[in-house]
This record gives sequence, C-alpha cells and structure tokens, in this order.
Amino acid sequence: MEQGQLIRGMQDILEIEKVPLEERIREKNVYEMLVKGCGIRPDGVALSFLLSGDLYEHPVQVTHRELIGKIRQTANFFHDLGVGPTDVVTYLLPNLIATHYVLWGAETAGISNPINPLLEPSTIRDICRAARTKVLVALGEVPGSNIWDKVKQIRKEIPTLKAVVRVMGPSDEKEGIYGFEEKVEGYPADRLTFNREIGPDEISSLYHTGGTTGTPKLARRSHFNEVFMAWAISLMGAMTSGETLLCGLPLFHVNATTVTGLAPFSVGAHVVLLSPLGYRDPAIMKNFYKIVEKYRAGSFSCVPTVLSVLLDTPKGDADISSLRYAVCGAAPLSVELFRRFEAHSGMKVLEGYGLTEGACASAINPRDGERKVGSIGIRMPYQQMKIVVVDEAGNYIRDATPGEIGVVAIRGPNVFKGYVEEAHNKGIWLPDGWLNTGDLGRMDEDGYFWLTGRKKELIIRGGHNIDPAMIEEPLYRLPGVKMAAAVGKPDAHAGEVPVAYVQLQEGARTSPEEILAYARSEIGERAAVPKEIIVLDQIPLTPIGKVFKPALRWDATRRAYAEELKTLGDLALSVEVDAGEHKVHGTAVKIRVRKSPSASEEAVREKVAQALARYTVYYELTVE
Repeated sequence: MEQGQLIRGMQDILEIEKVPLEERIREKNVYEMLVKGCGIRPDGVALSFLLSGDLYEHPVQVTHRELIGKIRQTANFFHDLGVGPTDVVTYLLPNLIATHYVLWGAETAGISNPINPLLEPSTIRDICRAARTKVLVALGEVPGSNIWDKVKQIRKEIPTLKAVVRVMGPSDEKEGIYGFEEKVEGYPADRLTFNREIGPDEISSLYHTGGTTGTPKLARRSHFNEVFMAWAISLMGAMTSGETLLCGLPLFHVNATTVTGLAPFSVGAHVVLLSPLGYRDPAIMKNFYKIVEKYRAGSFSCVPTVLSVLLDTPKGDADISSLRYAVCGAAPLSVELFRRFEAHSGMKVLEGYGLTEGACASAINPRDGERKVGSIGIRMPYQQMKIVVVDEAGNYIRDATPGEIGVVAIRGPNVFKGYVEEAHNKGIWLPDGWLNTGDLGRMDEDGYFWLTGRKKELIIRGGHNIDPAMIEEPLYRLPGVKMAAAVGKPDAHAGEVPVAYVQLQEGARTSPEEILAYARSEIGERAAVPKEIIVLDQIPLTPIGKVFKPALRWDATRRAYAEELKTLGDLALSVEVDAGEHKVHGTAVKIRVRKSPSASEEAVREKVAQALARYTVYYELTVE
C-alpha cells in the first residue's frame, strides 16, 4: 500500500509520519523480514547471478523459496559451529549468490561482519581481532583470486577463531576447515534447528568503516536499524514484488547489502548480481544497457564513477525504458555529470546521502517531486536530520539557520549502536541522541540538504572511505619525514584520490619517488596508496601547531584544476588557479584566464566547462 505512495517533498514525508512507526513495520528482526518477503512470491526469481559481463544471457537463478531455505540451512550450520547471538561470522567473499546465504545466515545465528577482500592480510587480521571473529568464511582457491592465500596467512593470528568455512572448496576438518556447499546441504531448509528470539536492539552486523592500523572502526548495527532501513528504502524507491534491481556494488558495503539486498528481498523483488566483480568487471560496463534490456531492470544503485563510465558507454539500440531511476550516493556528484548522464541515458538520477552508522541512507531527492541538482535531497521518513553549529572541540552550540553551513546531524531508528572500540565513540554524540556525522552542509528553506565539505577528514575514492591515518602513520615511520598529511585530491573518475604532503627533516634528501615506493610497501590497503607525494618546505599549521588540512585540500584542488586547464592550449596566454574557503559552497576555485587575442570569451568559457565537467568543487571564472 504505502510503497505506491507519491513522495514529492517534505509535506508527503510528514503525512507518512502521522502513522506511528510500529504500525508501519511489524517485523522486529532481519530474519522475520526475510521470511515475510520471501513468502510474497516464493516461486519467483529472487537472485540472478551473472558469471561475467559477457555471459549476461546465461544467469544462475534461485527463487525466493530457495533463498530463504539456503539462509536457514546456513544459519543452522553456523549454529552447529558454535555461533550464538553474540558471536561473529566474518566473510571475505566477492559478489556471489552464496554471499547472501552467508550474510543473512550469519545474522540469523549470530552477527555478520563483511570485510573487503581486497584489503591487505594484516588489515583483515586486525579487523577480525577487533570483531572477535569466531567463524571466518572465505572464497576457496579459485583462479584469479588470492583470498584463500590471505586466509592461510592470518588464520593462526586470530585468537578467537574456531572454524574456517571455504566457499567453493572442500572440507579439511583436521585443519578446522569446512566446505560450505557440502556442509549446508546436511541441514533442513524449512526451519531453524535452534530457538532464538531475536530482539530489535540485538546487534546484527559489524561493518568496517575505516580506522587506523591495529584499531579498525567497526560500526555496531542492530536488527531494527536494518529492518527500518530496508522498509524506508523500499518506500522511497517504490519497490514492488517482481520488479528487478541491478547490484554492482560490493556485498561488503552497506549500500549493496541494503539497497540491492534486504530492501528488495523484503518486498519479493528480484536482484541481478552483476558478476563477482560487479561494476569493476569491464564486460559488465560494456554490456550494461543490454543487461538492463534483458532483465527489464527498474533501478540500480551506484557511485558517481559508475555514471562517469556509463556516460562514455554507447547505449546502441538497447531498450532501457524499464529503468525508472538510478540512485547515486557515497560521494559528491558533479552537476554537469548529472545533467549529461540524464541526457545520454534518458533515465532519472536520484542523488542521496547516508553512512554506515545511519544504516545506509538518511536523505534522497524525492522520486516524484523536485530534484534539486547538486543537493542530497530531503530527509527520509521517521529519521530526523538537521544542521548544527559546533565549537572547535565538537560541542553543540546551536541549530543552524537555513542556508548556514554547519555539521550534519541525524537521529532516529536508523542510527547505529556505536563503535566496537570505545575510543572511537568519543565526540560522536551530540545532546539528545543526535549523531554528529562529521559532514558539513546546509539546509535550504524547502528542507533540502546540500553537502559543502567534511569536518572529518575521510578521503572518498570512488565511494570507498579511506582514513588518512592509514597513509600518515606509515609515512611517519620513514626516516627523514618530519611531518606527513594525507588529503583527497579531486579526480574526474574517482571523485577524489589520496595524495600525501610531506615535510622533511632538516638535511634529509629523500625524494618523492622514494617516499611513494615506501608507501606502496607499507600501506595495508591498495586504494589508500597515495597517487602523488608532494614535498613542501613547510606544511601549514594552525595557531596551536596542528596540521591545517583545509589549506592542503585547497592546494590539491588547485593542482587538479590547473592540470585539467592545460587543455586550454592556444586559447589562453596564461591561467591562474587559486582555491580557498567559500561561505555557501564550502570551497571555491577562482580561475583567471588571459585569453589569446584570437580566442573568444565564449570559446574559453566553453572549454573550461568541458574540462571541469566531472568535478564537483564549485568554481568562478574570470576571462580577461
């Protein structure tokens, strides 16, 4: 009923909220929600798995009846391995049908802990230690994957580990290794073999959200956090039973597991898994529009880099009229990219905002109403969201006025239960249960939110969060380095990429190339390795001696824009680029071009717009 409701703006959100939430949602835990959702269309297809982008016409498929049966079998298997309500099942898996069995089976028996399998072994080990992993599930020895090699390196270094489960591989029970496929078949699919009453506030999952070496940040999310979020996403997206969604984001990320996982399963919808590599499979991107046509897909969820690639992918004669919208989040989307992609594809883009600590999503542009390009939309129902002014220590001063920049704060049934390690919880809570997201933004008179920057210093590379400390700590260990600071540099494809600024000790002669080679060998996450090392005589400091990172971000932005503007060529005699603070946009780049006598101002402006089309940082252009 409510899934078909028009949502045009804040007035409709307020109308929805007139009904108490407990009357909207009857399920109190994830297992109940899956049972109900899989019962809507039990013999309909729940999952279609594409082995690769070139084999999109030959999917492996499972029905909703088979999905819930395998989830039960997996939960029963984990229970027999000793997993109880407070025990953690960690998985290192690509996007497979079995990944969903493991994820939801783990949450039924205990607690799931998805980990990015591309992380370095030492980082995976540290996450498992922090999570107190009892069972580790991983892909076996499969060509093209080194996941099992990583497991062999670290399994003896996780004190709480009792069993290893190998997906697509045999058992070796003497070694404490159990073959997933052969073991789950021995358990009933029609019922759980154990009694567990799962309360709404019990922890369902631990998601890794960054953190420094040895002390990873693990977000503790409750069953009702996830149930509420699945309901809210299916409502805002008007998901219906039988419709098809495409999943190309990785199933260790909250967007994939919720927007293209629990939410569609909860209404009996169909999810197409776009190969084990998802959007990282070039053949998936090449055949994307044909895949949409074959499966009559209604929506997909992505990050800006995906839209950027699809913009350069010919649509051909593919019929993609089934697509109602694409949801884009995790990183800022260029206004120009937004407009060009909609014109190219003919589909609607809904830009939104969320974070793992908020169960996935907090705001989105309304599908039936005004989409303010460049904004993250209006808050979702039963969540509260506001902009607050805080002091340097993060203490609440007051709510911001409309249009005033402050910190984005959220509150509601989606907000997580804090981090596993208590030290990470320091300073994140504002009075009355509000969570300080660390993001900077403003709210306009219509209730639309606009992001203007980040108070917290995460670098977001293609939707992937990178903690600067992962880069800075190893650099500080390098002899000759006096100071090191990592920031995000704008990037046309990935949104931003990490770069590191270094100040050397007096007399040190280490070159940027040597520092970069060292960083590659010492940083535990490939995505975090800096794209560039910039050596400065003096890193800018605050009056109290702390690194002043805004100045470094401005410099990185200036460098990125200056590099792109080299394409002006003969149109310009000179180009000056500067970046700094802006009251409304957070950061602004000022560009001054002295045009050549033969060039028109219009041609210069058009060339600048073209060069910077995929960047999100606001700029002002003066042509002389």
